[in-house]
Amino acid sequence: MLVLGLETSCDETGVALYDSEQGLLADALFSQIDLHRIYGGVVPELASRDHVKRMLPLIRQVLGESGRSSGDIDAIAYTAGPGLVGALLVGASCAQALALAWGVPAVGVHHMEGHLLAPMLEEQPPTFPFVALLVSGGHTQLVQVDGIGHYQLLGESVDDAAGEAFDKTAKLIGLGYPGGPEIAWLAQQGAPGRFVFPRPMTDRPGLDFSFSGLKTFALNTWQQCRDAGDDGEQTRCDIALAFQQAVVETLTIKCRRALKQTGLKRLVIAGGVSANQALRQSLEKMLGELKGQVFYARPRFCTDNGAMIAYAGCQRLLAGQHEGPEIKVQARWPMESLPAI
Repeated sequence: MLVLGLETSCDETGVALYDSEQGLLADALFSQIDLHRIYGGVVPELASRDHVKRMLPLIRQVLGESGRSSGDIDAIAYTAGPGLVGALLVGASCAQALALAWGVPAVGVHHMEGHLLAPMLEEQPPTFPFVALLVSGGHTQLVQVDGIGHYQLLGESVDDAAGEAFDKTAKLIGLGYPGGPEIAWLAQQGAPGRFVFPRPMTDRPGLDFSFSGLKTFALNTWQQCRDAGDDGEQTRCDIALAFQQAVVETLTIKCRRALKQTGLKRLVIAGGVSANQALRQSLEKMLGELKGQVFYARPRFCTDNGAMIAYAGCQRLLAGQHEGPEIKVQARWPMESLPAI
């Protein structure tokens, strides 16, 4: 089955072709970072308009690179949620229109399920069951995964997610957007031990997360340094390192707890923050101590992309799932409500 995948949940337009027998044939991505950078964050209306502008050219590009035509496509998968409603509607309406024109089925894909399954695109994919740490944009979740659609939520962020905290902290200390890569780059030049930030919610049982207070702690530290006339580049680097260390250690502690609670030895990390090298190293060390394994997607499939949507959609289409002609999207959509296959 040859599936065209469309991703438009936020600020990246992704298109890919996935074949159930040959694997990923081609993928293309356009990031809107430069468009939103001057505003310090995503502007939903601008994001939607840009998706309209980019979608068809990217589809033509992917078809050309793969040597396939529209007549070869068996189905279309698109992100139906969660995400920005206007942006989601662009992909959903395009998918349904093409499905009608080409006479093929369409299926709406859960954005976070796409991220969760992205490591399946690698040469050595994880096998079920496993624990998944999903750290993408506004989501930080720990999920027990027994199969596609067999999801048990173990814990999640009660306020700011890790990705949000990275972006907001970067903005508070005068860095650019997106904040995650900026902080990660500065942290490499930070002096260990100069600042020590709290590890939120690790002093109590449970698997939920809270990063709002950590963001405030970073702001207060920065303001104290500025008041003392110590607001140079090195201070930014030191704060970035302390913040990153706090987030990484918090996530690692919670992952260790989740693995112990479930008795599993396989961990998948997925989503934009999973590209953070310090996080990967920390989790690899922890799984090494537990004699377990950690899996993640290659960096370009950590952020939003069409390949993960094409793959996830293909699995559901093969199981007989598809949508009617209605254009339906969901800004909020609990992943554990998805049907099992």
